[in-house]
Amino acid sequence: MFKARDLSRLTAPDEAQFLDIAQQAWDGLPDQFRALCGNVVIQTPDFADEATLNHFNMESAYQLTGLYHGVDLTQKSVLDPAQGPDYVFLYRLPILLEWCERGNVTLSEIITHVLVHEIGHHFGLSDDDMHAIEDAAD
Repeated sequence: MFKARDLSRLTAPDEAQFLDIAQQAWDGLPDQFRALCGNVVIQTPDFADEATLNHFNMESAYQLTGLYHGVDLTQKSVLDPAQGPDYVFLYRLPILLEWCERGNVTLSEIITHVLVHEIGHHFGLSDDDMHAIEDAAD
């Protein structure tokens, strides 16, 4: 049975505060890990755009909390022409909804989880690879 929680004391961070939390999550990652990420840019739009949602067959914009957009490290070569940065998108409103619905983790923990997951794609890991790693860690 679903038990309603009192959310009256929760205050959702605005866009700038959310980006600050994402930056703190990035800064909290091990230095060697961040160094391997190279030129990854973190962006925090409210939702994924319609083309992205359609690409992943998402019925609701709230279904996608994050996305890695770029060429993963397993596909890059020093012989390739220089490309722009890779991006990690942390979709603010879906993440905030998950935070409210779960109630058992902090917003910072969710943001860090999504950030690390998307960086995993930067390293060439699939969703299945990351789920297996998480399961092995439990």
